[in-house]
Amino acid sequence: MITIKQKHKTNYIFGVAVILLVIAFFGNLFIEGWNWSFFDFLLAAILLFGVAFIINLVVKSKKSFMAKLITCTTILLIFLLIWIELAVGLFGSPFAGS
Repeated sequence: MITIKQKHKTNYIFGVAVILLVIAFFGNLFIEGWNWSFFDFLLAAILLFGVAFIINLVVKSKKSFMAKLITCTTILLIFLLIWIELAVGLFGSPFAGS
């Protein structure tokens, strides 16, 4: 069985955040209608790296695999709800993007 060292897990977790920001950057350059400001990129970076940091802490914890899986899934669902709210205003909060 191949095991992944903790350093590599951390690199993968934060690498996903970097890849998503790079995709957003190139989408902003080449896709018409994708108009992110500097503040949008800053907020996306804070959200993505914050989630990556929290997930990295969970992965490093001594919990069981199932507890880690449930915790990470919950964190990702909360992140998605916040992202969707900021993008289209699903719940109609004052900081919604619609």
